[in-house]
Amino acid sequence: MPRELDLGAVLTALAHPSRRQVVVDLVHDTDDQARACGSFDLPVSKATKTHHFKVLREAGLVTQRDHGNGSTLTLRRAEIDRDLPGLLGLLLSEDASRAGAEHTPGGLPVPAPAPAPAPAPRTPHRPARPGSTQAAGTT
Repeated sequence: MPRELDLGAVLTALAHPSRRQVVVDLVHDTDDQARACGSFDLPVSKATKTHHFKVLREAGLVTQRDHGNGSTLTLRRAEIDRDLPGLLGLLLSEDASRAGAEHTPGGLPVPAPAPAPAPAPRTPHRPARPGSTQAAGTT
């Protein structure tokens, strides 16, 4: 049986963290129910979400059905398991290993706060003694 999924297209689609998070969210639903496209909590605009769904669809990872003014995504689990065995398990493992770290709702890592700048070295200030040459500005 010929492969239906192209490894390069799949890896390109999964290279972006938002698209990878969509697939992971779908993998967690073992019943493979269709999920509304608007239900994915990604930190991007609606137009960018639409683009991400298109990339996933064109890579063969999901199917998308339009329902009036909305649409749903379904993971193509059987095809992925057949053509790229172990891929979904790898995505779940990665997700589990990141679960302990802080992430934004879209699955992107929360950037670490920038370290505070080191304090400037302090030069001790000694007031000039009256009558000294420093007080007159001469050396």
